[in-house]
Amino acid sequence: MATVISVNRGRAVDADWAGRLGRTAIDKQPVAGPVTLRTRGFEGDERADKENHDGLDHAVYCYAREDLDWWASQLGRELRDGVFGENLTLSGVDVNRALIGERWRVGGTLLEVTGPRVPCGVFRNWMGERGWVRRFTAAERIGAYLRVLAEGPIAAGDPVAIEYRPDVRVTVVESFHAYHGDQDLMDRLLTVPGIGADWYRIGGLVLCDGAGPRQAL
Repeated sequence: MATVISVNRGRAVDADWAGRLGRTAIDKQPVAGPVTLRTRGFEGDERADKENHDGLDHAVYCYAREDLDWWASQLGRELRDGVFGENLTLSGVDVNRALIGERWRVGGTLLEVTGPRVPCGVFRNWMGERGWVRRFTAAERIGAYLRVLAEGPIAAGDPVAIEYRPDVRVTVVESFHAYHGDQDLMDRLLTVPGIGADWYRIGGLVLCDGAGPRQAL
């Protein structure tokens, strides 16, 4: 059964290894009891890099416990829930093969899959593993970002149920390939109903009110 293993939150702290900002909230720690999820994230959770991680389409980052266990076997060390900076650690959910636009009922919320996690320098420095960005990219165990369609509480033990899957089928992993230049997948991705505006920018398009997308100048 698909289940929430833990809800994880973090506070922004100063860190000299955290890139140009010098601050990060990647250290997410499991919390007890239900936590209310709002449109921009969990109450009590912070983001240091608001430019890249504070949009509505990045409200929740989910990662599978099964993928953490796989990484633990590869790295030869224990990996606790939340260590990848995920807000929700899940079990029984193939997060990487979820469809962009897929909707999940989680606890008292409704969430929609919006895209993949793209590893950055802060993540690399946090993990302290040689060649981490390359290894994380190659493994295609990237996790997914979701937007919040209905706010509410989530707690460890809550079930995760798929309520809707779009007809246009682009998985999280395929969207990761689109991000890295697969034009055929990008073209398909941009036809997913309700796709986030950032994808139009990445795909070289801009939104025109009432006229759909057009090529960016």
